[in-house]
Amino acid sequence: MSNHRPPPMSAPRPVRTAAPRPVRTAAPRPVRTAAPRPVRTAAPQPAPSAAPAEAGARDGVIAVTRALQLLEAFALGESHLPLAELSRRCGLHKTTVLRLARTLALSGYMVQRDDGEWRLGPAAGWLGARYQAGFDVQNVLEPALRELTQASGESAAFYVREGNVRTCLVRVEGPQALRHHARMGEGLPLDRGSPGRVILAFSGEPGAEYEAIRQRGYHWSIGEREQGVATVSAPCSACTGDCWARCASRGPRRACLRPSSKHWRRP
Repeated sequence: MSNHRPPPMSAPRPVRTAAPRPVRTAAPRPVRTAAPRPVRTAAPQPAPSAAPAEAGARDGVIAVTRALQLLEAFALGESHLPLAELSRRCGLHKTTVLRLARTLALSGYMVQRDDGEWRLGPAAGWLGARYQAGFDVQNVLEPALRELTQASGESAAFYVREGNVRTCLVRVEGPQALRHHARMGEGLPLDRGSPGRVILAFSGEPGAEYEAIRQRGYHWSIGEREQGVATVSAPCSACTGDCWARCASRGPRRACLRPSSKHWRRP
């Protein structure tokens, strides 16, 4: 028999199995719910009143105010002005003045000359004519002022009240070489000069001075508004609307005499 021994059989190696890894489950995220926004309710608006409308009328529309300012930039005797001068007098930029002038030109209130300068258009004159027509200037006022001028030897003018100022509606020049021009349509103060004093007196202004004017029926002043100029004024017997008309004669201070009852009578 052979002495060969079979090799000993090795013990089976144990099978290593990986331990099961624990399954990580994500923790549930909390659901963020938006906080309810407060409902904003509009505050109850007060009922509309007349105050805002009055404030708007008092403040005016800027574009209209600027356009009127442009028309008023022309002084008495000035037929035309360059754009730069209009800009300077109105205190507005030249582009703004140009835009306003072109808009007014569409309606005939301004006209651009061939040399580029601007003048008032025919519509502006027609507007003034319609204003004067409401006072019957041709048939009543001018003949009366002409008669007064011939009797006094001085210039005569007719004023009406427009709000808080007086406006020269028509004027007849006297024969004197020295003249003092009142710009037609220019607003003048009521508390300086005999025409304004008479307007205030016969509009019910309180005070001893105005009561004396009402009792006397006329008033005169020397150098009160313009140095070296004297005026005598009296109310007319008729009124147009709410504006009492006043007739005034004016001339150099040396020509002022105490008014005669022949020409100035109680209304």
